Amino acid sequence: MTEYGRGAGHEPWHPEDPLYGDQGWPGQQAAQGQQGPYGGQPQQYQQEPQQPYYEGQQQHQQHPGYPEQQQPYNEQQYGNNGGWDTGHQQQEPVPYGMNPAPDPYAGQQPAYSAADSPDYYAAPDAYPPPQPPNQRRAPEPEPAPEWAPEHEAPEEHPFFTGADDAPDDEPRESRRGRGSDRRGGKPKKKKSRNGTACLFVTVVLVGGVGGIGYFGYQFYQDQFGAPEDFTGSGTGSVEVEIPKGAGLGQMGNILAKEGVVKSSEAFVSAATANRKAQGIQPGVYPMKKEMSAKAAVDLMINPSNLNAIIVGEGWRNAKIYEEIDKKLRVDVGTTQEVAKEEYKELGLPEWANDNSDIKDPLEGFLYPSRYEIGGKSTPKTVLKEMVARAKGNYASAKVEAESKRLGLESPLQLITVASLVQAEGKTHDDFRKMSEVIYNRLKPTNTETNQLLQFDSALNYLKGQSEIEISEAEANSNMDPYNTYRQRGLTPGPIGNPGTEAMAAALNPTAEGWLYFVATDGRHETEFAKTYPEFKKLRDKFNASQGID
Repeated sequence: MTEYGRGAGHEPWHPEDPLYGDQGWPGQQAAQGQQGPYGGQPQQYQQEPQQPYYEGQQQHQQHPGYPEQQQPYNEQQYGNNGGWDTGHQQQEPVPYGMNPAPDPYAGQQPAYSAADSPDYYAAPDAYPPPQPPNQRRAPEPEPAPEWAPEHEAPEEHPFFTGADDAPDDEPRESRRGRGSDRRGGKPKKKKSRNGTACLFVTVVLVGGVGGIGYFGYQFYQDQFGAPEDFTGSGTGSVEVEIPKGAGLGQMGNILAKEGVVKSSEAFVSAATANRKAQGIQPGVYPMKKEMSAKAAVDLMINPSNLNAIIVGEGWRNAKIYEEIDKKLRVDVGTTQEVAKEEYKELGLPEWANDNSDIKDPLEGFLYPSRYEIGGKSTPKTVLKEMVARAKGNYASAKVEAESKRLGLESPLQLITVASLVQAEGKTHDDFRKMSEVIYNRLKPTNTETNQLLQFDSALNYLKGQSEIEISEAEANSNMDPYNTYRQRGLTPGPIGNPGTEAMAAALNPTAEGWLYFVATDGRHETEFAKTYPEFKKLRDKFNASQGID
Protein backbone atom coordinates (compact mmCIF):
# COMPACT_ATOMS: atom_id res chain seq x y z
CA MET A 1 0.00 0.00 0.00
CA THR A 2 1.21 3.52 -0.83
CA GLU A 3 0.47 6.67 1.07
CA TYR A 4 -2.65 7.11 -1.07
CA GLY A 5 -4.03 3.72 -0.16
CA ARG A 6 -3.76 2.12 -3.63
CA GLY A 7 -3.85 -1.58 -3.83
CA ALA A 8 -3.37 -3.98 -6.74
CA GLY A 9 -6.60 -2.92 -8.52
CA HIS A 10 -7.48 0.28 -10.37
CA GLU A 11 -7.39 3.45 -8.29
CA PRO A 12 -8.31 7.01 -9.25
CA TRP A 13 -5.46 9.37 -10.02
CA HIS A 14 -4.15 11.72 -7.44
CA PRO A 15 -2.67 14.92 -8.82
CA GLU A 16 0.33 14.77 -6.49
CA ASP A 17 1.15 11.20 -7.43
CA PRO A 18 4.62 11.25 -9.04
CA LEU A 19 3.30 8.65 -11.49
CA TYR A 20 0.38 10.90 -12.34
CA GLY A 21 -1.54 9.34 -15.20
CA ASP A 22 0.92 6.42 -15.58
CA GLN A 23 -0.96 3.60 -13.84
CA GLY A 24 -1.31 1.36 -16.83
CA TRP A 25 -3.34 3.96 -18.80
CA PRO A 26 -6.53 1.95 -19.20
CA GLY A 27 -8.34 5.06 -20.45
CA GLN A 28 -9.45 8.46 -19.36
CA GLN A 29 -10.39 8.42 -15.64
CA ALA A 30 -13.43 10.25 -14.44
CA ALA A 31 -12.40 13.77 -13.69
CA GLN A 32 -15.75 14.95 -12.52
CA GLY A 33 -17.20 15.08 -9.03
CA GLN A 34 -16.00 16.69 -5.92
CA GLN A 35 -12.30 16.38 -5.26
CA GLY A 36 -11.79 13.86 -2.44
CA PRO A 37 -8.84 12.30 -0.76
CA TYR A 38 -8.86 9.50 -3.33
CA GLY A 39 -8.90 11.73 -6.38
CA GLY A 40 -12.36 12.13 -8.01
CA GLN A 41 -14.97 10.39 -5.85
CA PRO A 42 -17.02 12.22 -3.16
CA GLN A 43 -16.68 10.49 0.17
CA GLN A 44 -20.35 10.71 1.28
CA TYR A 45 -20.61 6.96 1.50
CA GLN A 46 -18.67 4.11 2.88
CA GLN A 47 -16.20 2.81 0.36
CA GLU A 48 -17.11 -0.57 -1.00
CA PRO A 49 -14.60 -3.15 -2.05
CA GLN A 50 -13.25 -2.94 -5.58
CA GLN A 51 -14.69 -5.41 -8.04
CA PRO A 52 -12.45 -7.05 -10.57
CA TYR A 53 -12.44 -5.45 -13.93
CA TYR A 54 -12.22 -7.38 -17.15
CA GLU A 55 -11.33 -6.05 -20.55
CA GLY A 56 -14.28 -5.51 -22.83
CA GLN A 57 -16.80 -5.50 -20.01
CA GLN A 58 -18.54 -2.24 -18.97
CA GLN A 59 -18.66 -2.11 -15.19
CA HIS A 60 -21.39 -0.12 -13.47
CA GLN A 61 -21.38 0.42 -9.73
CA GLN A 62 -24.55 1.68 -8.18
CA HIS A 63 -23.89 3.72 -5.10
CA PRO A 64 -26.69 4.29 -2.64
CA GLY A 65 -28.46 7.56 -3.05
CA TYR A 66 -27.25 8.18 -6.59
CA PRO A 67 -29.62 7.15 -9.31
CA GLU A 68 -27.83 5.78 -12.34
CA GLN A 69 -28.10 7.81 -15.51
CA GLN A 70 -26.10 8.21 -18.63
CA GLN A 71 -23.97 11.31 -18.65
CA PRO A 72 -23.95 13.18 -21.92
CA TYR A 73 -20.60 13.28 -23.66
CA ASN A 74 -19.25 15.94 -25.93
CA GLU A 75 -16.79 14.56 -28.46
CA GLN A 76 -15.16 17.95 -28.85
CA GLN A 77 -14.50 18.32 -25.12
CA TYR A 78 -10.95 16.98 -25.41
CA GLY A 79 -10.51 17.18 -29.13
CA ASN A 80 -10.87 13.59 -30.37
CA ASN A 81 -8.36 14.08 -33.17
CA GLY A 82 -5.13 12.70 -31.69
CA GLY A 83 -6.17 9.09 -31.06
CA TRP A 84 -7.28 9.60 -27.44
CA ASP A 85 -10.62 7.88 -27.64
CA THR A 86 -12.73 8.40 -24.48
CA GLY A 87 -16.14 7.58 -25.83
CA HIS A 88 -18.73 6.02 -23.59
CA GLN A 89 -19.71 3.17 -25.89
CA GLN A 90 -18.60 -0.35 -24.98
CA GLN A 91 -15.39 -1.51 -26.71
CA GLU A 92 -14.28 -4.95 -27.80
CA PRO A 93 -11.36 -6.63 -26.03
CA VAL A 94 -8.00 -5.78 -27.52
CA PRO A 95 -4.54 -7.31 -27.01
CA TYR A 96 -2.13 -5.84 -24.58
CA GLY A 97 -0.29 -2.77 -25.88
CA MET A 98 -2.83 -1.88 -28.62
CA ASN A 99 -5.80 0.46 -28.07
CA PRO A 100 -6.46 1.51 -24.48
CA ALA A 101 -9.11 -0.28 -22.45
CA PRO A 102 -12.37 1.51 -21.59
CA ASP A 103 -12.67 3.56 -18.44
CA PRO A 104 -14.33 1.55 -15.66
CA TYR A 105 -15.76 4.75 -14.16
CA ALA A 106 -17.06 6.27 -17.35
CA GLY A 107 -20.69 5.26 -16.66
CA GLN A 108 -21.01 6.42 -13.10
CA GLN A 109 -23.21 9.44 -12.31
CA PRO A 110 -22.00 11.85 -9.60
CA ALA A 111 -24.39 13.01 -6.87
CA TYR A 112 -24.72 16.46 -8.42
CA SER A 113 -25.44 17.72 -11.87
CA ALA A 114 -22.92 18.68 -14.46
CA ALA A 115 -23.85 22.30 -14.00
CA ASP A 116 -22.77 22.17 -10.36
CA SER A 117 -19.48 20.54 -11.15
CA PRO A 118 -16.63 22.86 -10.16
CA ASP A 119 -13.97 23.63 -12.74
CA TYR A 120 -10.69 22.60 -11.19
CA TYR A 121 -8.71 23.93 -14.13
CA ALA A 122 -9.94 27.52 -14.21
CA ALA A 123 -8.12 28.82 -11.10
CA PRO A 124 -4.50 29.98 -11.33
CA ASP A 125 -3.37 27.25 -8.95
CA ALA A 126 -5.38 24.53 -10.68
CA TYR A 127 -3.83 21.34 -11.87
CA PRO A 128 -3.44 20.96 -15.62
CA PRO A 129 -5.90 18.71 -17.40
CA PRO A 130 -4.75 15.14 -17.93
CA GLN A 131 -2.86 14.50 -21.16
CA PRO A 132 -2.71 11.47 -23.38
CA PRO A 133 0.33 9.21 -22.89
CA ASN A 134 2.05 10.42 -26.05
CA GLN A 135 1.73 14.10 -25.02
CA ARG A 136 2.87 14.00 -21.39
CA ARG A 137 5.70 16.13 -20.16
CA ALA A 138 7.72 15.97 -17.03
CA PRO A 139 6.79 18.79 -14.69
CA GLU A 140 9.16 21.72 -14.88
CA PRO A 141 11.03 22.49 -11.66
CA GLU A 142 9.76 25.44 -9.69
CA PRO A 143 12.07 28.41 -9.36
CA ALA A 144 13.89 28.68 -6.10
CA PRO A 145 12.41 31.15 -3.64
CA GLU A 146 14.11 34.43 -3.05
CA TRP A 147 15.26 33.40 0.42
CA ALA A 148 16.84 30.12 -0.74
CA PRO A 149 20.67 30.13 -0.61
CA GLU A 150 22.43 30.17 -3.89
CA HIS A 151 24.26 27.01 -4.86
CA GLU A 152 26.97 27.48 -7.40
CA ALA A 153 27.44 24.76 -9.95
CA PRO A 154 30.93 23.28 -10.06
CA GLU A 155 33.16 24.96 -12.53
CA GLU A 156 33.61 23.04 -15.76
CA HIS A 157 36.58 24.21 -17.72
CA PRO A 158 36.24 23.97 -21.48
CA PHE A 159 39.64 22.26 -21.63
CA PHE A 160 38.11 19.23 -19.85
CA THR A 161 34.53 19.40 -21.13
CA GLY A 162 35.43 19.88 -24.76
CA ALA A 163 33.27 23.00 -25.05
CA ASP A 164 34.63 26.26 -26.39
CA ASP A 165 34.12 29.56 -24.66
CA ALA A 166 31.22 31.65 -25.82
CA PRO A 167 31.95 33.96 -28.73
CA ASP A 168 33.18 37.40 -27.90
CA ASP A 169 30.14 39.08 -29.47
CA GLU A 170 27.71 37.01 -27.36
CA PRO A 171 26.13 38.86 -24.42
CA ARG A 172 27.74 37.94 -21.18
CA GLU A 173 24.37 37.20 -19.61
CA SER A 174 23.74 34.44 -22.16
CA ARG A 175 26.96 32.57 -21.49
CA ARG A 176 26.43 29.33 -19.55
CA GLY A 177 28.50 28.50 -16.57
CA ARG A 178 30.12 31.92 -16.39
CA GLY A 179 29.12 32.61 -12.80
CA SER A 180 26.00 34.71 -13.47
CA ASP A 181 23.37 35.02 -10.78
CA ARG A 182 20.27 32.85 -11.19
CA ARG A 183 18.10 35.85 -10.40
CA GLY A 184 19.60 37.91 -13.15
CA GLY A 185 22.09 39.71 -10.93
CA LYS A 186 25.55 40.77 -11.92
CA PRO A 187 27.93 37.96 -12.77
CA LYS A 188 30.42 37.04 -10.15
CA LYS A 189 34.06 37.12 -11.00
CA LYS A 190 35.50 33.68 -10.44
CA LYS A 191 39.07 32.75 -9.90
CA SER A 192 40.52 31.40 -13.14
CA ARG A 193 42.44 28.16 -12.97
CA ASN A 194 43.03 27.89 -16.71
CA GLY A 195 46.75 28.55 -16.52
CA THR A 196 47.34 26.13 -13.64
CA ALA A 197 45.34 23.37 -15.28
CA CYS A 198 47.08 23.82 -18.63
CA LEU A 199 50.50 23.87 -16.97
CA PHE A 200 49.68 20.72 -15.03
CA VAL A 201 48.41 18.90 -18.13
CA THR A 202 51.46 20.03 -20.10
CA VAL A 203 53.80 18.68 -17.45
CA VAL A 204 51.91 15.38 -17.39
CA LEU A 205 51.95 15.10 -21.18
CA VAL A 206 55.65 15.92 -21.46
CA GLY A 207 56.50 13.42 -18.73
CA GLY A 208 54.25 10.80 -20.28
CA VAL A 209 55.74 11.28 -23.73
CA GLY A 210 59.24 11.05 -22.29
CA GLY A 211 58.42 7.88 -20.35
CA ILE A 212 56.73 6.30 -23.33
CA GLY A 213 59.69 7.19 -25.52
CA TYR A 214 62.19 5.65 -23.09
CA PHE A 215 60.30 2.43 -22.55
CA GLY A 216 59.43 2.29 -26.26
CA TYR A 217 63.11 2.51 -27.11
CA GLN A 218 63.93 -0.25 -24.63
CA PHE A 219 61.14 -2.43 -26.07
CA TYR A 220 62.41 -1.80 -29.59
CA GLN A 221 65.94 -2.72 -28.56
CA ASP A 222 64.70 -5.89 -26.90
CA GLN A 223 62.56 -6.91 -29.84
CA PHE A 224 64.32 -5.55 -32.90
CA GLY A 225 67.72 -4.26 -31.84
CA ALA A 226 70.93 -6.12 -32.65
CA PRO A 227 71.65 -8.70 -29.92
CA GLU A 228 74.84 -8.58 -27.93
CA ASP A 229 77.70 -10.34 -29.66
CA PHE A 230 81.45 -10.92 -29.44
CA THR A 231 83.85 -10.13 -32.26
CA GLY A 232 86.59 -12.29 -33.71
CA SER A 233 87.29 -16.03 -33.69
CA GLY A 234 87.73 -16.32 -29.91
CA THR A 235 90.52 -17.55 -27.66
CA GLY A 236 91.26 -20.63 -25.59
CA SER A 237 89.39 -23.89 -26.03
CA VAL A 238 86.25 -25.53 -24.75
CA GLU A 239 84.21 -28.60 -25.73
CA VAL A 240 80.49 -28.05 -26.23
CA GLU A 241 78.08 -30.95 -26.52
CA ILE A 242 74.89 -30.41 -28.56
CA PRO A 243 72.25 -33.03 -27.70
CA LYS A 244 70.08 -34.78 -30.23
CA GLY A 245 66.95 -32.89 -31.26
CA ALA A 246 68.27 -29.52 -30.09
CA GLY A 247 66.93 -26.50 -31.94
CA LEU A 248 68.79 -23.29 -32.69
CA GLY A 249 67.51 -21.63 -29.52
CA GLN A 250 68.69 -24.49 -27.31
CA MET A 251 72.05 -24.54 -29.10
CA GLY A 252 72.42 -20.81 -28.51
CA ASN A 253 71.64 -21.20 -24.81
CA ILE A 254 74.25 -23.93 -24.45
CA LEU A 255 76.91 -21.90 -26.27
CA ALA A 256 76.13 -18.77 -24.24
CA LYS A 257 76.31 -20.75 -20.99
CA GLU A 258 79.74 -22.10 -21.95
CA GLY A 259 80.95 -18.58 -22.82
CA VAL A 260 81.36 -19.32 -26.52
CA VAL A 261 78.91 -16.64 -27.73
CA LYS A 262 77.74 -13.46 -26.05
CA SER A 263 74.02 -14.24 -26.26
CA SER A 264 71.70 -16.92 -27.52
CA GLU A 265 69.92 -14.32 -29.67
CA ALA A 266 73.14 -13.52 -31.51
CA PHE A 267 73.69 -17.18 -32.36
CA VAL A 268 70.09 -17.68 -33.52
CA SER A 269 70.33 -14.57 -35.69
CA ALA A 270 73.58 -15.73 -37.32
CA ALA A 271 72.31 -19.28 -37.80
CA THR A 272 69.07 -18.06 -39.34
CA ALA A 273 71.05 -16.07 -41.90
CA ASN A 274 73.00 -19.20 -42.94
CA ARG A 275 71.00 -21.88 -44.73
CA LYS A 276 73.60 -24.55 -43.94
CA ALA A 277 72.91 -24.07 -40.23
CA GLN A 278 69.89 -26.32 -40.59
CA GLY A 279 72.34 -29.20 -41.02
CA ILE A 280 74.14 -28.69 -37.72
CA GLN A 281 74.49 -32.14 -36.19
CA PRO A 282 74.42 -33.12 -32.55
CA GLY A 283 77.66 -34.05 -30.95
CA VAL A 284 80.70 -32.57 -29.25
CA TYR A 285 82.35 -29.54 -30.86
CA PRO A 286 85.82 -28.28 -29.96
CA MET A 287 85.28 -24.51 -29.82
CA LYS A 288 86.80 -21.34 -28.38
CA LYS A 289 85.69 -18.82 -25.79
CA GLU A 290 84.17 -15.47 -26.80
CA MET A 291 83.60 -16.27 -30.46
CA SER A 292 81.40 -14.13 -32.66
CA ALA A 293 78.09 -15.79 -33.42
CA LYS A 294 78.98 -16.00 -37.12
CA ALA A 295 82.31 -17.70 -36.34
CA ALA A 296 80.53 -20.23 -34.11
CA VAL A 297 77.99 -21.04 -36.83
CA ASP A 298 80.71 -21.40 -39.49
CA LEU A 299 82.55 -23.88 -37.29
CA MET A 300 79.48 -25.98 -36.51
CA ILE A 301 78.19 -26.31 -40.07
CA ASN A 302 81.41 -28.12 -41.06
CA PRO A 303 80.99 -31.82 -40.12
CA SER A 304 84.75 -32.27 -39.95
CA ASN A 305 84.80 -30.03 -36.90
CA LEU A 306 82.33 -32.21 -35.07
CA ASN A 307 84.05 -34.11 -32.30
CA ALA A 308 82.49 -37.40 -33.30
CA ILE A 309 83.47 -40.48 -35.26
CA ILE A 310 81.43 -41.40 -38.29
CA VAL A 311 82.11 -45.00 -39.27
CA GLY A 312 81.34 -45.58 -42.93
CA GLU A 313 79.85 -48.78 -44.37
CA GLY A 314 82.58 -51.26 -45.26
CA TRP A 315 85.29 -49.48 -43.30
CA ARG A 316 88.02 -51.80 -42.03
CA ASN A 317 88.98 -51.73 -38.38
CA ALA A 318 92.45 -50.33 -39.14
CA LYS A 319 90.88 -47.11 -40.49
CA ILE A 320 88.51 -46.82 -37.54
CA TYR A 321 91.37 -47.13 -35.07
CA GLU A 322 93.17 -44.24 -36.73
CA GLU A 323 90.07 -42.03 -36.55
CA ILE A 324 89.61 -42.72 -32.86
CA ASP A 325 93.23 -41.76 -32.20
CA LYS A 326 92.73 -38.45 -34.00
CA LYS A 327 89.50 -37.54 -32.26
CA LEU A 328 90.82 -38.40 -28.81
CA ARG A 329 94.17 -36.79 -29.51
CA VAL A 330 96.14 -39.84 -28.44
CA ASP A 331 99.25 -41.37 -29.94
CA VAL A 332 98.89 -43.25 -33.21
CA GLY A 333 98.32 -46.95 -32.57
CA THR A 334 96.84 -46.48 -29.10
CA THR A 335 93.35 -47.66 -30.04
CA GLN A 336 94.65 -50.63 -32.07
CA GLU A 337 96.71 -51.77 -29.11
CA VAL A 338 93.67 -51.56 -26.83
CA ALA A 339 91.63 -53.60 -29.34
CA LYS A 340 94.29 -56.29 -29.48
CA GLU A 341 94.86 -56.51 -25.75
CA GLU A 342 91.38 -55.94 -24.34
CA TYR A 343 88.97 -57.29 -26.99
CA LYS A 344 87.57 -59.85 -24.55
CA GLU A 345 86.37 -57.02 -22.28
CA LEU A 346 84.46 -55.14 -24.99
CA GLY A 347 81.29 -57.25 -25.03
CA LEU A 348 81.66 -59.46 -28.10
CA PRO A 349 78.98 -62.16 -28.52
CA GLU A 350 79.88 -65.74 -27.66
CA TRP A 351 79.89 -66.88 -31.30
CA ALA A 352 82.50 -64.25 -32.28
CA ASN A 353 86.20 -65.06 -32.77
CA ASP A 354 85.54 -68.72 -33.49
CA ASN A 355 88.55 -69.18 -35.79
CA SER A 356 92.16 -69.07 -34.79
CA ASP A 357 93.15 -67.57 -38.16
CA ILE A 358 91.12 -64.39 -37.58
CA LYS A 359 93.32 -61.35 -37.98
CA ASP A 360 91.26 -59.02 -35.75
CA PRO A 361 88.56 -60.32 -33.37
CA LEU A 362 86.76 -56.95 -33.57
CA GLU A 363 86.54 -56.94 -37.38
CA GLY A 364 82.89 -56.79 -38.37
CA PHE A 365 81.82 -55.58 -34.90
CA LEU A 366 82.57 -51.87 -35.13
CA TYR A 367 79.17 -51.05 -36.54
CA PRO A 368 78.90 -48.25 -39.15
CA SER A 369 77.28 -45.26 -37.44
CA ARG A 370 78.14 -42.01 -35.72
CA TYR A 371 79.63 -41.99 -32.24
CA GLU A 372 79.96 -38.94 -30.02
CA ILE A 373 83.33 -38.15 -28.50
CA GLY A 374 83.23 -36.32 -25.18
CA GLY A 375 85.69 -35.19 -22.60
CA LYS A 376 85.47 -38.53 -20.77
CA SER A 377 85.80 -40.68 -23.89
CA THR A 378 88.66 -43.20 -24.11
CA PRO A 379 89.61 -45.70 -26.82
CA LYS A 380 88.12 -48.48 -24.76
CA THR A 381 84.79 -46.70 -24.11
CA VAL A 382 84.43 -45.84 -27.79
CA LEU A 383 85.21 -49.39 -28.96
CA LYS A 384 82.83 -50.80 -26.38
CA GLU A 385 80.01 -48.59 -27.63
CA MET A 386 80.63 -49.69 -31.23
CA VAL A 387 80.60 -53.37 -30.32
CA ALA A 388 77.39 -52.94 -28.33
CA ARG A 389 75.67 -51.32 -31.29
CA ALA A 390 76.80 -54.08 -33.67
CA LYS A 391 75.69 -56.76 -31.25
CA GLY A 392 72.26 -55.18 -30.93
CA ASN A 393 71.77 -54.87 -34.69
CA TYR A 394 72.88 -58.44 -35.34
CA ALA A 395 70.51 -59.69 -32.68
CA SER A 396 67.67 -57.82 -34.40
CA ALA A 397 68.62 -59.51 -37.68
CA LYS A 398 68.48 -62.93 -35.95
CA VAL A 399 71.85 -63.92 -37.35
CA GLU A 400 72.05 -67.13 -35.32
CA ALA A 401 68.86 -68.60 -36.75
CA GLU A 402 69.37 -67.16 -40.25
CA SER A 403 72.88 -68.59 -40.59
CA LYS A 404 71.50 -72.09 -40.09
CA ARG A 405 68.75 -71.50 -42.64
CA LEU A 406 71.34 -70.42 -45.22
CA GLY A 407 73.56 -73.47 -44.60
CA LEU A 408 76.38 -71.61 -42.91
CA GLU A 409 78.43 -72.97 -40.04
CA SER A 410 78.06 -70.00 -37.64
CA PRO A 411 76.63 -66.51 -37.31
CA LEU A 412 80.14 -65.17 -37.81
CA GLN A 413 80.14 -66.65 -41.32
CA LEU A 414 76.94 -64.69 -42.08
CA ILE A 415 78.70 -61.48 -40.99
CA THR A 416 81.62 -62.49 -43.22
CA VAL A 417 79.33 -62.94 -46.24
CA ALA A 418 77.85 -59.50 -45.62
CA SER A 419 81.33 -57.96 -45.41
CA LEU A 420 82.32 -59.52 -48.76
CA VAL A 421 79.09 -58.26 -50.34
CA GLN A 422 79.83 -54.78 -49.01
CA ALA A 423 83.42 -54.85 -50.34
CA GLU A 424 82.69 -56.24 -53.83
CA GLY A 425 79.36 -54.59 -54.55
CA LYS A 426 79.70 -51.26 -56.28
CA THR A 427 76.09 -50.13 -55.85
CA HIS A 428 73.23 -51.12 -53.62
CA ASP A 429 71.35 -52.45 -56.62
CA ASP A 430 73.78 -55.34 -57.17
CA PHE A 431 74.18 -56.33 -53.49
CA ARG A 432 71.67 -59.20 -53.74
CA LYS A 433 73.24 -60.54 -56.96
CA MET A 434 76.66 -60.46 -55.31
CA SER A 435 75.22 -62.36 -52.36
CA GLU A 436 73.93 -65.07 -54.69
CA VAL A 437 77.35 -65.38 -56.36
CA ILE A 438 78.91 -66.08 -52.94
CA TYR A 439 76.36 -68.70 -51.94
CA ASN A 440 76.53 -70.44 -55.37
CA ARG A 441 80.34 -70.64 -55.23
CA LEU A 442 80.26 -72.10 -51.71
CA LYS A 443 78.07 -74.98 -52.83
CA PRO A 444 79.80 -78.41 -53.03
CA THR A 445 78.22 -78.84 -56.47
CA ASN A 446 80.12 -75.86 -57.85
CA THR A 447 82.42 -77.29 -60.56
CA GLU A 448 83.07 -73.97 -62.25
CA THR A 449 85.30 -72.45 -59.53
CA ASN A 450 85.47 -75.48 -57.21
CA GLN A 451 84.29 -73.45 -54.17
CA LEU A 452 86.93 -70.77 -54.71
CA LEU A 453 85.53 -67.25 -54.26
CA GLN A 454 88.48 -65.59 -56.07
CA PHE A 455 87.72 -62.14 -54.63
CA ASP A 456 90.30 -59.37 -54.96
CA SER A 457 88.81 -57.67 -51.89
CA ALA A 458 89.95 -60.53 -49.64
CA LEU A 459 93.54 -60.36 -50.88
CA ASN A 460 93.53 -56.57 -50.54
CA TYR A 461 92.37 -56.93 -46.92
CA LEU A 462 95.17 -59.31 -46.28
CA LYS A 463 97.71 -56.87 -47.64
CA GLY A 464 96.05 -53.78 -46.19
CA GLN A 465 95.47 -52.16 -49.56
CA SER A 466 92.73 -51.38 -52.09
CA GLU A 467 94.06 -52.24 -55.52
CA ILE A 468 92.05 -53.27 -58.55
CA GLU A 469 94.95 -54.75 -60.46
CA ILE A 470 96.32 -57.89 -58.81
CA SER A 471 98.70 -60.04 -60.81
CA GLU A 472 97.87 -63.69 -61.33
CA ALA A 473 101.27 -64.69 -60.04
CA GLU A 474 100.71 -62.79 -56.78
CA ALA A 475 97.27 -64.26 -56.34
CA ASN A 476 98.47 -67.83 -56.88
CA SER A 477 101.60 -67.57 -54.76
CA ASN A 478 100.11 -66.27 -51.50
CA MET A 479 98.88 -69.11 -49.31
CA ASP A 480 97.34 -67.00 -46.48
CA PRO A 481 93.87 -68.17 -45.33
CA TYR A 482 92.47 -64.81 -46.43
CA ASN A 483 93.56 -65.37 -50.06
CA THR A 484 90.41 -66.75 -51.68
CA TYR A 485 92.36 -67.50 -54.88
CA ARG A 486 94.11 -70.30 -53.04
CA GLN A 487 91.81 -71.13 -50.11
CA ARG A 488 88.32 -72.55 -50.61
CA GLY A 489 85.32 -71.15 -48.86
CA LEU A 490 84.99 -67.97 -46.85
CA THR A 491 87.74 -66.03 -45.20
CA PRO A 492 88.31 -66.86 -41.49
CA GLY A 493 86.41 -63.74 -40.47
CA PRO A 494 84.87 -60.56 -41.84
CA ILE A 495 87.05 -58.28 -43.97
CA GLY A 496 85.22 -55.12 -42.96
CA ASN A 497 82.16 -53.75 -41.19
CA PRO A 498 79.05 -54.30 -43.30
CA GLY A 499 76.16 -51.88 -43.26
CA THR A 500 72.45 -52.53 -43.00
CA GLU A 501 71.81 -53.03 -46.73
CA ALA A 502 74.72 -55.44 -47.17
CA MET A 503 73.43 -57.46 -44.24
CA ALA A 504 69.93 -57.51 -45.72
CA ALA A 505 71.35 -58.76 -49.05
CA ALA A 506 73.27 -61.52 -47.28
CA LEU A 507 70.01 -62.63 -45.67
CA ASN A 508 68.01 -62.48 -48.90
CA PRO A 509 70.06 -63.24 -52.05
CA THR A 510 68.63 -63.48 -55.56
CA ALA A 511 67.92 -66.88 -57.13
CA GLU A 512 68.78 -66.26 -60.78
CA GLY A 513 71.89 -68.46 -61.17
CA TRP A 514 74.59 -65.78 -61.01
CA LEU A 515 78.10 -67.24 -60.68
CA TYR A 516 80.47 -64.62 -62.14
CA PHE A 517 80.85 -60.86 -62.01
CA VAL A 518 83.27 -58.28 -63.40
CA ALA A 519 83.64 -54.57 -62.72
CA THR A 520 83.78 -53.79 -66.42
CA ASP A 521 84.65 -50.11 -65.97
CA GLY A 522 87.09 -50.86 -63.20
CA ARG A 523 85.22 -48.89 -60.52
CA HIS A 524 81.46 -48.38 -60.52
CA GLU A 525 79.72 -50.69 -62.98
CA THR A 526 79.49 -54.39 -62.14
CA GLU A 527 78.09 -56.92 -64.64
CA PHE A 528 77.06 -60.48 -63.82
CA ALA A 529 77.23 -63.76 -65.75
CA LYS A 530 75.94 -67.30 -65.24
CA THR A 531 78.43 -69.25 -67.38
CA TYR A 532 82.14 -69.17 -68.04
CA PRO A 533 81.81 -68.06 -71.73
CA GLU A 534 79.70 -65.08 -70.57
CA PHE A 535 82.33 -64.31 -67.99
CA LYS A 536 85.12 -64.26 -70.65
CA LYS A 537 83.21 -61.62 -72.61
CA LEU A 538 82.93 -59.44 -69.53
CA ARG A 539 86.65 -59.90 -68.81
CA ASP A 540 87.58 -58.83 -72.34
CA LYS A 541 85.40 -55.73 -71.87
CA PHE A 542 87.28 -54.90 -68.69
CA ASN A 543 90.70 -55.37 -70.32
CA ALA A 544 89.68 -53.07 -73.15
CA SER A 545 88.62 -50.35 -70.69
CA GLN A 546 92.00 -50.64 -68.95
CA GLY A 547 94.07 -50.83 -72.18
CA ILE A 548 95.19 -54.35 -71.50
CA ASP A 549 95.85 -56.64 -74.53
